[in-house]
Amino acid sequence: MAERQTKGQLTGRHVLFGFVAAFGVIIAVNIFMAVSAVKTFPGLEVANSYVASQEFNKRKAAQEALGWTVNAIHLKGKLYLNITDADGQPVQPKELHAVVGRATSVADDVEPAFTFDGTAHVAEIALADGNWNIRMTALAQNGSEFTQRVILHVK
Repeated sequence: MAERQTKGQLTGRHVLFGFVAAFGVIIAVNIFMAVSAVKTFPGLEVANSYVASQEFNKRKAAQEALGWTVNAIHLKGKLYLNITDADGQPVQPKELHAVVGRATSVADDVEPAFTFDGTAHVAEIALADGNWNIRMTALAQNGSEFTQRVILHVK
């Protein structure tokens, strides 16, 4: 004769539902994280890493020979990009291109229009608090390319 179950007793069905619920949460979180990672991936740095590696040392030596130092600061809605030479004098490159964005996403990327004021390159840009990356490329008067990623902390 089968015994009748009493109220509140743990059965195999309860254990099965617990395991299904627990693994369901784990799988849902993993899917969410994978989708978020793919959505925020900014893309490739270079199209062909082998070709880029063949020129790396040559480009590095040319860039270091310039002796440039880059600092950035954001004050009152303006971004100041200070490029100085080895003697501490301001540098006005032939060309300057920069992208300001977050490290983890390209959604907030902006390409500011810099103007040289005699000491720094200045652009009007509203930036929210937090960490920003400035990915800049400048072309020196002698034709050498200077690339740098400048980290900017906005408070």
